[in-house]
Amino acid sequence: SDDNSIIKISINQRALAYFEQLKISQDGWQVCAKALAQRIYSDDHIKFFCFQVLEHQIKFKYSELTEVQQQLIRETLITWLQAQMLNPQPEKTFIRNKAAQVFALLFVTEYLTKWPKFFFDILSVVDLNPQGVDLYLRILMAVDAELVDRDVVHTSEEARRNTLLKDTMREQCIPSLVESWYQILQTYQYTNAELTCQCLEVVGAYVSWIDLSLITNMLEAGMMLFFLQEDDVDFLARFSKLVNGMGQALITSWTKLVKSCDMKSAQDTLQAIEAKVALMLQLLIHEDDDISSNIIGFCYDYLHILKQYWNRLVFIIFSLLQAIMLAVMKKLTYDEEYNFENEGEDEAMFVEYRKQLKLLLDRLAQVSPELLLASVRRVFNTTLQNWQATRFMEVEVAIRLLYMLAEALPVSHGAHFSGDVSKASALQDMMRTLVTSGVSAYQHTSVTLEFFETVVRYEKFFTVEPQYIPNVLMAFLDHRGLRHTSPKVRSRTAYLFSRFVKSLNKQMNPFIEDVLNRIQDLLELSPPENGYQALLSSDDQLFIYETAGVLIVNSEYSGERKQVLMRNLLTPLMEKFKVLLEKLMMAQDDDRQMALADCLNHAVGFASRTSKAFSNKQTVKQCGCSEVYLDCLQTFLPALSCPLQKEVIRSGVRTFLHRMIICLEEEVLPFIPSASEHMLKDCEAKDLQEFIPLINQITAKFKTHVSPFLQQMFMPLLHAIFEVLLRPAEENDQSAALEKQMLRRSYFAFLQTVTGSGMSEVIANQDAENVERVLFTIIQGAVDYPDPIAQKTCFIILSKLVELWGGKDGPVGFADFVYKHIVPACFLAPLKQTFDLADAQTVTFVSSKIVVWYLFFFFQGPECIHYLQQEYLPSLQVAPDIIREFCQALQQPDAKVFKNYLKVFFQRAKP
Repeated sequence: SDDNSIIKISINQRALAYFEQLKISQDGWQVCAKALAQRIYSDDHIKFFCFQVLEHQIKFKYSELTEVQQQLIRETLITWLQAQMLNPQPEKTFIRNKAAQVFALLFVTEYLTKWPKFFFDILSVVDLNPQGVDLYLRILMAVDAELVDRDVVHTSEEARRNTLLKDTMREQCIPSLVESWYQILQTYQYTNAELTCQCLEVVGAYVSWIDLSLITNMLEAGMMLFFLQEDDVDFLARFSKLVNGMGQALITSWTKLVKSCDMKSAQDTLQAIEAKVALMLQLLIHEDDDISSNIIGFCYDYLHILKQYWNRLVFIIFSLLQAIMLAVMKKLTYDEEYNFENEGEDEAMFVEYRKQLKLLLDRLAQVSPELLLASVRRVFNTTLQNWQATRFMEVEVAIRLLYMLAEALPVSHGAHFSGDVSKASALQDMMRTLVTSGVSAYQHTSVTLEFFETVVRYEKFFTVEPQYIPNVLMAFLDHRGLRHTSPKVRSRTAYLFSRFVKSLNKQMNPFIEDVLNRIQDLLELSPPENGYQALLSSDDQLFIYETAGVLIVNSEYSGERKQVLMRNLLTPLMEKFKVLLEKLMMAQDDDRQMALADCLNHAVGFASRTSKAFSNKQTVKQCGCSEVYLDCLQTFLPALSCPLQKEVIRSGVRTFLHRMIICLEEEVLPFIPSASEHMLKDCEAKDLQEFIPLINQITAKFKTHVSPFLQQMFMPLLHAIFEVLLRPAEENDQSAALEKQMLRRSYFAFLQTVTGSGMSEVIANQDAENVERVLFTIIQGAVDYPDPIAQKTCFIILSKLVELWGGKDGPVGFADFVYKHIVPACFLAPLKQTFDLADAQTVTFVSSKIVVWYLFFFFQGPECIHYLQQEYLPSLQVAPDIIREFCQALQQPDAKVFKNYLKVFFQRAKP
């Protein structure tokens, strides 16, 4: 019943609280030690908690214990271990694992000092008892995790301790441990697969840091096991890890021996490596991908050895390479169960496994690119000659291998294509086969996608053999590509088609109008009310619009013809936009409003995307398209006054304006005041934050051309910012606080752009009251807000203002403002207790105010020194000798001297 559940929860909570008390109490661990040694409790969770309390004591408070108490913990663990030998039922796995962790913690704490016989004591207790062996192996894995786990970040002190522990183990007990592993394998190889696997896992973990010669016998026993238990997948997965670890460790040894010129030992090691190659190949080709994946590291490293011996042992190596190539090609193949329409975890794992195989293929290419090319060519040609009667996975992998050659072959793939057919390379022949075989019509998505990926990757083939472009274009445009039954294929093809057209824009001229006609239906804006399911998503349509723009802009047509084509492309968008905007203004239902707003946003986005086709060589003006985009602006801007779905619509129009500022140059300027006015109405922090970069872009690009506009909208923009920043918010509302911080940064970035673009007069020409308010906000940003990014920006602004206004031409009263506020700002922030002079960002921040001081000194000279020496610094209770040092450093001609002195000054001057 519910009441019983509540009672259980209450009891569990009380139990947890009790054990937490035991952890922190002085003698709680002794209660737990006694409970474990005397087997007082049968409840699994209580036993687990007892181990947790001991773990806490060893980890955090062990040094506080007396010698007798430490001895008690050692005896408790050994007593508990002895009891397990007699226990008819083994403990639950989670208890055994926790016990192993506690043993391992005690090991790293005591092995070097008080318990050098740690492993011998454990081995004398467990002998070959199966429950004891299980615990012994778990303890060994826990010890390895403490010493060498690469996922754990160790302090330098822990790293030194771990090195010393491993060195001592190698000296004192590793031979005995290896002997115990050998005995375990011999005892349980036929009767207990789980213990055998555990033992192999231990060997695989330790093999990276113990003497390999010790485990030669072990490997022989392991190889025997391999042939006896070839059907045991769990065993083979661990066994392959062991062989991989041994192989890689041997190769590391071989590399070191070769470098030290110990050729005799290197040769012996090489023989030991080669003795495992046949086994490596068997594991690599295994039908289980986990087993195969575990051995790839060994195979990859071994290929590096083959590369070094290629010239001397070419005939011996040739057959080995072929065997590895065949294994890789076979393992790249999808299996029947792969779910292409709904890829899950298994599919993701296979994709990662394929990436590992690709690395092997790349390494094979480094050893012998000719051999790899010949092998791929043979598989590719054989498969494509009869693709209609071949299973999809074999066709896909044949094309995939051709695709992978692009990165595997050491020469850039472009160099493999020649306009001279007599010099055509193997790669060129394979590409010709690919595009003429008809394989693009294969009825499986994996083959279709691989076909399109490959033709796009080898686009240089089409520059030397352009006669094949029409065939590929048709494949993109018909049921094989953009009109395929699979949404996944249509989506990927939309992206690949845009890449294909972009890369071959010079070869596209004969096909431009035909392609534009054929993609017309794919460009249609899908309105929300008719329920029509478009072939492409709006994201996919972006690529098609960009492709259409690229075809028009890069064509060899006249400006007039380009204008006609661009107008044909964009007019339907503008007409649909007007209709949808009217519908939105009248829409009552929230869902319908959102759907219409999304559609409007897509229309603006599509128009924006077409403009990506223009460049410095092909500007909007040169292509005769200015008028079309100005019409778009006139069409889209009225949406800014729509009171519904403001955030969505403003975002789209703002993005379009960003693009037009780049593309239309000064022609966009007449639209900016009206657009800004609309975007400043009913603003939230996020709206302003996204609007300010637009103004920054205009200011930085057009500079004095926009001075009158900036003059006019400066204070309205600032009032909108101040109003949002001053709005009260909940004390713990982190999101609102972050939004305000980001808006404050955007505000200061705007002021930095204005002053940095040579338009400080925009600030200076405001009312005196407003100028003062702006200056005070900059001072506030420099001193009061604990935000190093904003502070640095504020000091950059201040230094610019001092540079521009610090002389006689500055606004009335600015010199006084410098004395009263800017100079104190340069001192107050670094002198705060919260100011961390060790922080890297802080050092940058301190550097930024050096400019302020230097400029101030440059303009004010002796007057500045007098003010600092006689008035300001004494008011901060800075010692006279420190004041003198500061003023002397400021007058040094070398800025580095002053910069180095500053940190010392602030450390000494802090109260």
